[in-house]
Amino acid sequence: MKKICITVLKVFGAAVLFLVMSLLVLLIVTPFANDRVAGNTAKELAELPLPENTEYIESVYRAGKLIGCGNGMQYLGAILIRSDLSLEALKAHYSSFAEHEWECVVERQTSAEIKWVEYAGGLSFKTEVEGDDYYIVYSWGDSDSVFHDLDIRGH
Repeated sequence: MKKICITVLKVFGAAVLFLVMSLLVLLIVTPFANDRVAGNTAKELAELPLPENTEYIESVYRAGKLIGCGNGMQYLGAILIRSDLSLEALKAHYSSFAEHEWECVVERQTSAEIKWVEYAGGLSFKTEVEGDDYYIVYSWGDSDSVFHDLDIRGH
């Protein structure tokens, strides 16, 4: 009887240890998985063909609660470009690659900081933005994985 109790305790202990370890791994993997979604969003933008007289400068990305109210994971990918073209011409070029209104959004960029990113410590380009010929092209990524709901940065 004593051997059975010891065996049950060992099995129970192993199950609890397995559960705790699984939760720890999940907590560690979740931010990396969500950062990958945001990174892929920026990578896809960077791989789009540039219009004439336009230079790719750099890309940034961030996963977390970035703007707005409430809970929810958001994935932002953005590229900084420099162009002789007008804002309207750039919007026309990038709109052909967008399947949704939140993809390939083009706006004038007046500083290194992306000012409308309210949370997650903000977001900035490394390049010093000087002049009126810099533009940001950004997209909001999407994921339906389990990691979407588990990341504490989305709450």
